[in-house]
Amino acid sequence: MTEPADDAAVTEDTESVRYGDAWVYESIVGALPGVDVSSSTAIGIQVLAFEAGVLLVAALYGLWTGALVGTVAVAVAAIGSALMLAYARRIRELDAPEAYRRLLFGSNVEVVLGVLAFVAVVTHLFVYDPRVASEPLVEVLLGAEPPVLATYLTLLVLWDVVYRIGTSWWAAVAAVWRAYAFDFDAERRRAFARVDALNVAFAAVQLLFVPFVLDRPVLLVVLLGHVLAVATASALSIGLTLADGGDAAAT
Repeated sequence: MTEPADDAAVTEDTESVRYGDAWVYESIVGALPGVDVSSSTAIGIQVLAFEAGVLLVAALYGLWTGALVGTVAVAVAAIGSALMLAYARRIRELDAPEAYRRLLFGSNVEVVLGVLAFVAVVTHLFVYDPRVASEPLVEVLLGAEPPVLATYLTLLVLWDVVYRIGTSWWAAVAAVWRAYAFDFDAERRRAFARVDALNVAFAAVQLLFVPFVLDRPVLLVVLLGHVLAVATASALSIGLTLADGGDAAAT
């Protein structure tokens, strides 16, 4: 069985992570020259900036229905950021195997998945939905002639949310591989299982959007399917992790 590597461990105390051992979101914040802020401060700045933008756009163009959805999206992004950083921090604290950390963080697959999901959502909102809906969602949120500033901010917040969806997908897939490929002692197995459960909460935050897509069957099915898929993969990784003896494939 493969034992976890001891090198390249990163502790919570330093609040610093090296490139390739953190989410892209973390790496960007840590790489900004002259910027030295904690994770909680970075999330707070993100929330204030986005919410101020949502309220400003709503006041300028009278888009208060869009402001409600935008505020929920900002909250989802903020909660997602906190859970995403907590997930990564716990993985580093557990000194997970280097191959697993490299797969989870260094591959940047979460960005690829986020881009694919973002393009799919934009295509749905601006192409598919206007063709099939009597009242397109974009028109409900941004008006019949969407203002440029409002559209820009909407897409920016949408990307922030969808990137976290891609991160949750990839964390679940990588966790299944970790649970299959590596074995740990009983205490560490339980710790990894708790981390996998955190990813379910990470995905479940997206359910805050359900009230706004109840009359949009495609978006509703995709949203519920996303949460179900992450929950299923996480349940599998938890089951494999907690299994007696680990039944690991790697030796």
